[in-house]
Amino acid sequence: MSDPVLRLARNDDLDALAALLDQLFRIEADFAPDADRQRRGLALLLAEPRAAVLVAERDGRVIGMVTAQLVVSTSEGALSALVEDMIVDASERGSGIGAQLLAGIEGWAAGRGATRLQLLADRENGGALAFYAREGWRPTQLVCWRKGGAPVEPRRPAG
Repeated sequence: MSDPVLRLARNDDLDALAALLDQLFRIEADFAPDADRQRRGLALLLAEPRAAVLVAERDGRVIGMVTAQLVVSTSEGALSALVEDMIVDASERGSGIGAQLLAGIEGWAAGRGATRLQLLADRENGGALAFYAREGWRPTQLVCWRKGGAPVEPRRPAG
């Protein structure tokens, strides 16, 4: 088994990325898997110059991904990167790929002038929260609110 390679995603990765998002959205209570929607959203990200989809690939198979989008932060007086859609295939978790993806997306953001990274995580996903803490992320006093978008029935995360 070869070491994973990090690279920017391509349009021919859309099906593999949608499959990873299916895994992620089955964990997160606020979202529901919908492969067509996920492929459309991913295609928009791939076409957006202020966004990146970074993938981890091993032996020709996409095994992890993370996305980021640049936004202007008035508190920083600079760009900030909103990190989303961090997922490593269930069969590859615990192998360090997640840490590599986060480091890679941090480098992408810093190279574009971002001085801060921020992300949202499901408060019930203890594994993800512990992972982010180990990687140096800290919670804030902010709370995410949402209006609009596809309705999702409240549910407990699976896992």
